[in-house]
Amino acid sequence: MKNPLRIAMLVSGGGTTMQAIIQACRLGRLWNVEPVCVIASRRDAGAIEKALALKMRREDVLIRKPKNYLDSEAFGEAIIAACQARGVDFIGQYGWMVKTPSNVIEAYKGMMVNQHPGPLDPGRPDFGGEGMFGRRVHCARLYFVRTVKRDFWTAATAQRVAVEYDKGALLKTHTVPILEDDDTASLQERVLPHEHQLQIEVLDDFAKGRLREFVREAPLVLPGEEAIIEQAKRIAKALFPKG
Repeated sequence: MKNPLRIAMLVSGGGTTMQAIIQACRLGRLWNVEPVCVIASRRDAGAIEKALALKMRREDVLIRKPKNYLDSEAFGEAIIAACQARGVDFIGQYGWMVKTPSNVIEAYKGMMVNQHPGPLDPGRPDFGGEGMFGRRVHCARLYFVRTVKRDFWTAATAQRVAVEYDKGALLKTHTVPILEDDDTASLQERVLPHEHQLQIEVLDDFAKGRLREFVREAPLVLPGEEAIIEQAKRIAKALFPKG
């Protein structure tokens, strides 16, 4: 029998996806995955208490704040050391709000996944990039589709981790319809369970060696709509300064 995939989970916020993954492992749904480490970028991340409540060992729930290190490389070395000490095979970014150092991406090349709450289209304009996270993504998507009057849907996304924000190859998505009366809060609430389910599916795919990348055939943003997506992002950042 193949050894379980030993995973580290990088978190910065409430940790609901991390919680769903640990629970799926404990309930046998992800029987081939073993959470061995949680690394938080903030001391006040709600994910820390959730991990401890789910019986993660206190010594495996770590805080690694970027500002505590001389530079990005040193920050990355601290993450790598924590993972290697625990035999980590795979790293998942689940609400990880800081830029992942390039040496971590290189050390776990092909074995890192990022969670994003909206549709992405690496190499073309999309709903990712620096500063695009949380409610900002849902707000921007709502503004965009209602302005262009088409594609009344959004999508939770799993992608490979790249040095640039949200530029990694797409792995899997869950499409969620946008309803006529949706606002940012209602859309976020309806998408979140899909984010959890998606990341569980992707972990299972990794563990079973059946993961496949894909490229969107049709662009999310058509030629001539570039100014609309940029305006959507500006509005979203202004309305949700904390994401």
